[in-house]
Amino acid sequence: MAQPVIEFKDVSMAFGEKVVLDHVNFSIDKGETVAIIGPSGTGKSTTLKLLIGLLEPMGGEIIIEGRTVNGFTEKQWNELRLHMGMVFQYSALFDFLTVEQNVAFGLRQHTHMQEADIKVKVRRLLASVGLSGSELSYPAELSGGMQKRVGLARALALDPDIILYDEPTAGLDPIMASNISQLILDTKRQRGITSILVTHDMASAFMCADRILMLDKGKIVFSGSVSEARHTDQPLVRAFIRSDLYEDKPVKG
Repeated sequence: MAQPVIEFKDVSMAFGEKVVLDHVNFSIDKGETVAIIGPSGTGKSTTLKLLIGLLEPMGGEIIIEGRTVNGFTEKQWNELRLHMGMVFQYSALFDFLTVEQNVAFGLRQHTHMQEADIKVKVRRLLASVGLSGSELSYPAELSGGMQKRVGLARALALDPDIILYDEPTAGLDPIMASNISQLILDTKRQRGITSILVTHDMASAFMCADRILMLDKGKIVFSGSVSEARHTDQPLVRAFIRSDLYEDKPVKG
């Protein structure tokens, strides 16, 4: 049986008196997309920060691609991060760089690719997210949805094995949110990337995920397939799904 790509073994995390993760256990297989849902403040973003080395767990063990990362040095983390992509909630693009420069940033920092090859790869990545011809634009000239597409292209530039998505559809209208979700799904199907999707958007979770985990009060209170999540009798999951599907969402381009 193949080893999981990501494992949390009895992981705990607290900030002062507030316990954010309380002996959490889960694993994610190669090529699987897992959506982590739950109310605000229940440890979803903390999970992502632990996975990219911005936080160190207070207890338990985190294993990524067969390596226990507890106690990793910054050099070890930087080496591992070359195998990981991150799509941030607010895109986190460099506003002083063009779209081309943003997408190429990691390639120029971490590879020995020739400049001509970098430009070809950036054009191909931008075409894959529907942004051909935008190379010379600046982030401020793009809509919110377009910025998120650039963020995805940048995350894919180093051909990662793992991608972490932090609220990738937040703040978008339903049509643009669906487009971003389709891009996430296409990326998984075409590249076989292992993904974690942290989201409040259940339409996106249902569309993209193979499995759904729900965190509440620091614990996993639900783990199951999309079909199981849709039909569960678990009151908290049902309430979260209903509130998400019917609440008014902010709209911007």
